[in-house]
Amino acid sequence: MRSAAIERNTKETQIRGKLTIEGHGRYEISTGIRFFDHMLELFTKHGAFDLKLNARGDLDVDQHHTVEDVGIVLGQLFSKALGNRRGINRAGYFVLPMDESLAVVALDLGGRPTLVYKDLVRVRLVGDLQTELVEDFFGGFVNHAGANLHAQILYGRSNHHKIEAIFKCFARAMKYACSTDKRLRGQLPSTKGLL
Repeated sequence: MRSAAIERNTKETQIRGKLTIEGHGRYEISTGIRFFDHMLELFTKHGAFDLKLNARGDLDVDQHHTVEDVGIVLGQLFSKALGNRRGINRAGYFVLPMDESLAVVALDLGGRPTLVYKDLVRVRLVGDLQTELVEDFFGGFVNHAGANLHAQILYGRSNHHKIEAIFKCFARAMKYACSTDKRLRGQLPSTKGLL
């Protein structure tokens, strides 16, 4: 079982997280931002991961530190749980309809952080989440997971559905990228011999 635990404390946030990659979609998540919790819960469920995450941040200042730092911790959890990454599929993608919205996410856990993010969300808030911070969450994630992530909404009407579709796609793409291939057991998924 590939798992990891991280505790990250700064003057702005205090975050504890525990991840099991081969999980059952179980979660205990509290960030103080309920819509963000919901997105992390469905990420956990659709990825079949187990995730416990508790974040206390300076929400009286803004949500930015909390959202970005949760992305950092989630990236660190996956990086630590994946270890040397031998035998993993490394890349994954998923296309998902969420009612009238359609999202696509493609990612590569090859060690080179890059983010391309386009969500077509044009409102300041969805629920209680500042929508511009979703990109910052993914930025924190890719920089600490060593991931190349492209996430895009192709079309849609509901801003809730647009963001939800991206998180569900992200979960399914991560599930495949993290999974192992028996034929590649013990091998790094790279012709360079280094990730």
